[in-house]
Parts: sequence; C-alpha cells; structure tokens
Amino acid sequence: MLTFPNCKINIGLFVTEKRKDGFHNIESVFYPVPWFDALEIIESDTLSIQISGQDIPGNATTNLCLRAWHLLKKDFKALPPVSVYLHKVIPTGAGLGGGSSNGATMLQLLNQKFNLLISHNQLMNYAAMLGSDCPFFIENHPCLATGRGEILTPIPFSLKGFHLVLVNPGFHIATPWAFKQITPTAAIHHWEKVNWKQPETWHKSGLSNVFQPSVVKEHPALQKIVDVLYKQGAAYVSMSGSGSTFYGIFDQEPSVLPLVFPPEYLIKNLPL
Repeated sequence: MLTFPNCKINIGLFVTEKRKDGFHNIESVFYPVPWFDALEIIESDTLSIQISGQDIPGNATTNLCLRAWHLLKKDFKALPPVSVYLHKVIPTGAGLGGGSSNGATMLQLLNQKFNLLISHNQLMNYAAMLGSDCPFFIENHPCLATGRGEILTPIPFSLKGFHLVLVNPGFHIATPWAFKQITPTAAIHHWEKVNWKQPETWHKSGLSNVFQPSVVKEHPALQKIVDVLYKQGAAYVSMSGSGSTFYGIFDQEPSVLPLVFPPEYLIKNLPL
C-alpha cells in the first residue's frame, strides 16, 4: 500500500508557556502544503525500513514510522511485521513537519491495510503519542494549534489561487536551541480577527514567528530570503516552525526566484 505524506507551514507561531512536563504550549495555524514524501508498506516476516531520497539524522530504528508500528502493536497483537519504504523529498529538520507527517500517515496506512477499525479520534490519540504536531496530519486541513500543538481547532479558509514559495537553505536549526533563545509570553493574539483571505494584512494583524528573530540573528544571511521574497511581490513572508525553511505567499506565480539564491538553496514553487 502506497501513499504520499504532505508537509505543512506555520502561519504565525507563538510560544505561550513552558509546561511542567518539559514541553511548551504554543499557538499557531497549521496549513497543509502539497509537497510530498512517498511511503509504502508491504506485509513481511520482519519489521524493517528502507529510506531513500535523503539521509535522515539519527538511528533508522527510531524513525517515527517504526515507532508508529510499535505503538499499534501494543494494542493490536495480531498486527504483522511490515517492510517500510520511505522516499524523502521534504527536507528534514526544516520546520515543515515532514517526519511527523510520515509517522501520522503510517498509523493511517496500518489501520487501512490491516482493517484495524481504529476510529478518527483514536488515531488522533495515537498520533499525539508520537509527536506534538502528528495529530495535525490526521486532520490535514487548516487548524489553530494550541497546547503542545496537538489541540486542533479547524479554521475554514483556503489559499487556493495563491502560490507558495518555499526556500530552504540546506541546514538544520536544532529545536532545543531555538526554544532556549525565546521567552514564553502569554497569548496576546486575536486569531478571530485575522482576515485569512488577505495574506498581505497578516503582519498588520500581528502574525509572526517568535523563533524567526533569533534564527536570523544567528544566521544573518537568512534575512536575504525575506528581502528577496518581498521584493519579488510576496504578500506575506515568514519562517516555518523553528526553521530553517522560509516561505512566501504570492497572489500570482513568481518567475525569477531560482536565479537570485545560491545553487545550494532549495526552491519550491507550489500552487495552493
């Protein structure tokens, strides 16, 4: 069984509190993005994973896809081993949630292939055990994320007709480092007042990414991404997650972006 896990961007990201369990409470809008990895599972005699496309840091045995299988195996003893084939296209450690999407999609694949009859709400609970933003990829439509990112409130809006340009400079911002650079502040943003159909008004509405200033301070060259995207006509520019991917939302397709960044930068232009 083959499927294609997508990624997401953060539209606004605020850290509101450090929790007693060591996690942080956040507020952010998660928006699904049509940029995909490929994930296939085949029933097998032993559990295994093969990863292609790009290297993933760390031990493959801790990959979220395998962790998803072990999580379900605890409750579904008859769940057989599978061979997992994961082709990575979404950059890792890029603030786009690619790994979380892989893990959440693995839960869905196992549920479908082996007819486990796990309800939507149960899948959400399993996904929350895997990672803070994994439940979003079960919902996979625009949501206001609160708590650790696992509490999701649907927001009925679409950016269909816009273009999204993703710019990844090719290096990873360590999430623990990013959190050490910021001070949690109580939520002050009024999400209900945002005009979601007009990205050019989002900054005036107070939407920003609390991690972006410290990341740009540490890597000043990243400011060029922001400047170029606005110069090319972006309505809104921001970093996604704790970085290092930046994105620009355009009301029409930009034409010259790949020419103004170094060759090692990854540029992806997607119609939304």
